[in-house]
Amino acid sequence: MKEGKKKLRLKKKYDRILTNFVIVILLGLLLFSSFKIYEWLRDTSNANKIENDILNKVEINPIVDEGEVTEPSDIQKDSLYWKYKDVALIDVDISKLKEENNETVGWIQVEGTNVNYPVVKANSNDYYLNHDFLKKSNKAGWIFADYRNDLNNLSNNTIIYGHKMKNKSMFGSLSNLLNSSWLNNTDNHIIKLATDNYSYLFQIFSIYTIEDESYYLTTSFASNDKHQEFIDTITGRSRHNFKTSISTNDNILTLSTCHSSSKRLVVHSKLIRAIKKLS
Repeated sequence: MKEGKKKLRLKKKYDRILTNFVIVILLGLLLFSSFKIYEWLRDTSNANKIENDILNKVEINPIVDEGEVTEPSDIQKDSLYWKYKDVALIDVDISKLKEENNETVGWIQVEGTNVNYPVVKANSNDYYLNHDFLKKSNKAGWIFADYRNDLNNLSNNTIIYGHKMKNKSMFGSLSNLLNSSWLNNTDNHIIKLATDNYSYLFQIFSIYTIEDESYYLTTSFASNDKHQEFIDTITGRSRHNFKTSISTNDNILTLSTCHSSSKRLVVHSKLIRAIKKLS
């Protein structure tokens, strides 16, 4: 009898300990989740404030065709190039932005999205994953160019990165490019990029999602065959047929962002117009 009561008391004691342990764990998880939510809201708010401050200070003007214009000689008559040929490019005072961040290298706009940001570049591709335009710690990061690239001297493949933010800031609105309404409007198929020396117009030719990899992040190629293989691969991956011809003579601009925990959303475009700014 006494033995039974003793076991019952021990069981109740262990049950209380277990219950208290579970409560502590749940409270810990609640506090951790609350902190993460607070951190996300704080960083998103700070990034939005920086974005608004920049837009209030910097003028984005249509550029006048007073500089050197690059027009490919092999463009087919039915190409959308001729439609985009007369689209106004953008002119931004990059030197003014460099007063706040000396690593500013350009400004990017993507039609049909919220992408309208200064582009920065560090000595690695890690820094601006968790630092904002003012170089302060921020999980929203910023829009940044691959450290291997020079936006004033375009390589075979120039890459720009940004986080997919839930509020559609940074590269969060690039998911628009997967919608049929965006794809069916050819006015959307362009990207504008301004640097301190050039203003560029790119035509999108491939959009896809893919598991995390480094292949599409290749910036130069050992041979013409490897370059052509790269072009064929990234063009063949596209969810949409943009009916745009690409050759190894083209300069490619690639945008990369998250699509899910394991996948990336990738956008490839080719240079169709470049204006050298007058000094």
